[in-house]
Amino acid sequence: MSIRFRNYTEEMRFTEDFHRVWKFLELINGEKITTPNFLWARWEWMFSLPFLDVSSLSKIGIWEDDGRIVALATYESELGEAYFCVDSDYSYLKSEIMAYARQNLHKNGYLRALIPDDDRELQIAALEHGFRSTQKKEYNSVIRINDSIAYSLPQGFTISSMADECDLLKIDRCLWRGFNHEGPPPLTPLSIEERRISCSGPHWNGNLNMKVIAPNGDYASYCGIWYEKGADYALVEPVCTDPAYRRMGCGRAAVLEAVKRCGRLGAKVAFVGSSQQFYYNIGFYPYSTETWWEPRK
Repeated sequence: MSIRFRNYTEEMRFTEDFHRVWKFLELINGEKITTPNFLWARWEWMFSLPFLDVSSLSKIGIWEDDGRIVALATYESELGEAYFCVDSDYSYLKSEIMAYARQNLHKNGYLRALIPDDDRELQIAALEHGFRSTQKKEYNSVIRINDSIAYSLPQGFTISSMADECDLLKIDRCLWRGFNHEGPPPLTPLSIEERRISCSGPHWNGNLNMKVIAPNGDYASYCGIWYEKGADYALVEPVCTDPAYRRMGCGRAAVLEAVKRCGRLGAKVAFVGSSQQFYYNIGFYPYSTETWWEPRK
């Protein structure tokens, strides 16, 4: 073994380094899901977001063995939060990885770290480096994909994929209102370009991402989903429903149709990073939990 540390590239978007980390995350979750809180889809979604702090990309830490990535310490949208992905054969690196995060991924001296509740080695490493557990949790849920998945739509509503129609103005409005922002969306050239980027990642598949269309043409609900053909799992992200169309079954339809389409391509399960009752009501159930750790005072 020849372990070497290096920093991620300073270059933006879908670079060679982006694809190498993507492949690493795909490989370590191939035979068994080892990082349900940070699958390859979360990495790609991260780079599709307009609020990603691209000025700090070189702070992301990578460990390689003879040129093959074996561990990653990263933030998601900005510094101050740390996520860890480690090949199971290299668990002995966890203390070093935690030390790196403490020194380099903080924001104005503060860092909180998300640690799976079943990762004893990383928990011990966190304790050794001055962290303590909090009561703040993150949750992952899963749904089994089978023929029993079903939904219905209100009269006059239809469902279709983003490959059929991808109106950036309508999807921007649905996401803006669906995540409870006040007033109309900005609809500036920059905001529309950011929405285009979020719908054009290297593995974004318009045939799988679903929308429910209201009788007046509005996008009532939207479900983004990430799937690579041949994999056993998909990841649902993001999901939203315009407040004007909630409690009508639109969100349920968008999610379940997206999940079903992934199932036809080979997916056996779909994950979502949530414990909302909405997901449990449509067939998801708890899968794993992580806890936020923060520096001891």
